[in-house]
Amino acid sequence: MRYENPIFAVAPMIDWTDRHCRYFHRQISRNALLYTEMVVADAIIHGPRDRLLGHDAAEHPVALQLGGSDPAKLAEAVRIAEPFAYDEINLNVGCPSDRVQSGTFGACLMQTPDVVASSVSAMKQVARVPVTVKCRIGVDEQDPETVLPDFIARVLDAGADAVWVHARKAWLKGLSPKENREIPPLDYEIVYRMKERWPQVFIGINGGIQSLDEAAAHLKHVDGVMLGRAAYQNAAILAEVDQRFFGRESSPFDWLALRDTMMAYAEAHIAGGGRLQHIARHMVGLFTGLPGARRYRQILSTDAAKAGAGPEVIAAAFAAVDLAALSEEALTA
Repeated sequence: MRYENPIFAVAPMIDWTDRHCRYFHRQISRNALLYTEMVVADAIIHGPRDRLLGHDAAEHPVALQLGGSDPAKLAEAVRIAEPFAYDEINLNVGCPSDRVQSGTFGACLMQTPDVVASSVSAMKQVARVPVTVKCRIGVDEQDPETVLPDFIARVLDAGADAVWVHARKAWLKGLSPKENREIPPLDYEIVYRMKERWPQVFIGINGGIQSLDEAAAHLKHVDGVMLGRAAYQNAAILAEVDQRFFGRESSPFDWLALRDTMMAYAEAHIAGGGRLQHIARHMVGLFTGLPGARRYRQILSTDAAKAGAGPEVIAAAFAAVDLAALSEEALTA
């Protein structure tokens, strides 16, 4: 894929952005760049590849995020993933969880930029699509003003095609993953300065962005903007993305068509041995703040989890919502 201004992306989120979530998001925005959950290189090499890497063709453009710190294993994971035709391969250098640290990858790799550079170089040698890095501005007592430009310079020298920066430090000791998303102060300005330093390089920004208005403001300074929980917990905002950031014609979103598409998708998933809850759990936040949203959430959270639940649960949930209230003002509030 080519990197063109602007890029609007939905962030990789462990346990959230699985294939069902991505299919759902794709029905709302045709152009947003979607990311997988982080998939560990060792799991790809030794585990169930079809389950870990399989996705629906409708998900494109979609990027695979890898976790790891062994250049050879990461390169092998890229080779294995090649037939699955992802549009981008992204290396996670930002996740601060204990589980990730125990595997010596994620945000702790900010402390070993040479390892990241070697990993990027190895991945680039075998990848047929762009290889990108998602990082923090630093960890623990590091000085971001020194660490971040040095880190970016090294990964770019190694061949990275783009860098996404979560504009917060990660504290590897003393803060939980949730606290690491909220407590360390945001520093968007340092990311802007990285773009000024490398004007020809794609620099994207992530962290604490809550609305499309905020996203548009960031795009005056950087090449891409990435929303995580704000997009997941209120997916209806994605309905404006194509028109606002990709120049598509503005037209009322067809929420009933979304309902029908997700019902058909759920029916196929259930026929293949899956459960409705696998899909419905990602849809719970769709109508946050709108009339009927509470009842919608109740139906999807409770009825979809029952044994034998079918697509009719989705229809019942949508019927609880006042779709006429889905105005532009409601979506951007």
